[in-house]
Amino acid sequence: MSDPSPHHVVIVGAGLGGLSVAHALAGAPVRITIVDQRNHHLFQPLLYQVGTATLATSEIAWPIRHLLRRRKEVVTLLGTVTRIDAAARTVHLEDGGDIPYDTLVLATGARHAYFGHDEWEPYAPGLKTLEDATSIRRRILLALERAERESDPAKRAALLNFVIVGAGPTGVELAGAIAELAHQNLPGEYRHIDTRRARVLLIEAGPRVLPTFTPDLSDYAQRALERLGVQIELGKPVSECSAQGVVFGGEFLPAGTILWAAGVRASPAAAWLGMPADSAGRVKVEADLTAPGRPEIFVIGDTATIDAWHGKPVPGIAPAAKQQGVHVAAIIRGRLAGAGGPRPFRYRHSGNLATIGKRSAVIDFGWLKVRGNLAWWIWGIAHIYFLIGVRNRLAVALSWLWIFTSGSRSACLITQGETRSQTP
Repeated sequence: MSDPSPHHVVIVGAGLGGLSVAHALAGAPVRITIVDQRNHHLFQPLLYQVGTATLATSEIAWPIRHLLRRRKEVVTLLGTVTRIDAAARTVHLEDGGDIPYDTLVLATGARHAYFGHDEWEPYAPGLKTLEDATSIRRRILLALERAERESDPAKRAALLNFVIVGAGPTGVELAGAIAELAHQNLPGEYRHIDTRRARVLLIEAGPRVLPTFTPDLSDYAQRALERLGVQIELGKPVSECSAQGVVFGGEFLPAGTILWAAGVRASPAAAWLGMPADSAGRVKVEADLTAPGRPEIFVIGDTATIDAWHGKPVPGIAPAAKQQGVHVAAIIRGRLAGAGGPRPFRYRHSGNLATIGKRSAVIDFGWLKVRGNLAWWIWGIAHIYFLIGVRNRLAVALSWLWIFTSGSRSACLITQGETRSQTP
């Protein structure tokens, strides 16, 4: 008699959580199928640096097949999931394909949320994918190019207004990077405009920037942004985004570039499963990260919500996704070995980090708070460490060193779009 087929683990999503599951299952008696709608794994924490012309796309993204090329038990498929038949244990793809599974891991991440105003997305793109980043870079650089050719002072001023909505880590990092790009890196490259007159606004509906950090670190971050020339507007929710500009706090501001960093919404995994979800669409998982009533289905990362951090929800950050991936792999191994009891997930927080330009950052380890230049070095070393491959670590380190010493950004390329004039 032939041996039975190995246990089939299907992982939907090749982000940090999904890849952590695959890596932690190395050597286990399983076969793995990874399904993703893109062919690359993305290091999202540095995505904003692609959007602000600091890094190239190839420095923070890697082909999934290349990363797993030595794992003969792993099959990688490019596809988009549309439905899951939990009763039949089958994943259905957009092209009509079906993938049966023994264990399913959903690590499909999240997209930006507009709080019921999805019509704003064409005017205020968010930042979750490489396509988002290159689109944002194009918008920023095209605004400067159009301002260079604009003879009307009012229209030129509008083109030089850069608005970021949301003052969490992504918003703060975007605002600082754009301010440095316009005020420090690009002066002298244009003949009809002074990029130092570009206006960078960071709009936040709440009372302070970086609301998940302690108040003293938030205050420091605000002062550091203001030193870079960022104008901060607190307590003023945005009520409209359009091709002409943005309305916040009842005031209209014409703007050539609006970027959204105010919220996220999970993938439709909860709808696929018919499971309860929170207001952001995240599946309310059990203590061991399984879907309610479906022990063969795990949901992790930004797709799930669980109170596993001293009774509080686990934050949607990269270390949390990686920890959940390792935890799920350990449960799968235990089940295959006959130890099938539930193992509650407990999140171990390693700190909150946010950078402010190329010389300052804030870090909250809980027991220790670091700010300023030292925090920036710690932030940089940590992010380089988590990149995949020596080549990418060296490339990013050299790019940062070059910008730090010369002030020149080599990734100021306008790609993937037309240069047709579109004035606000």
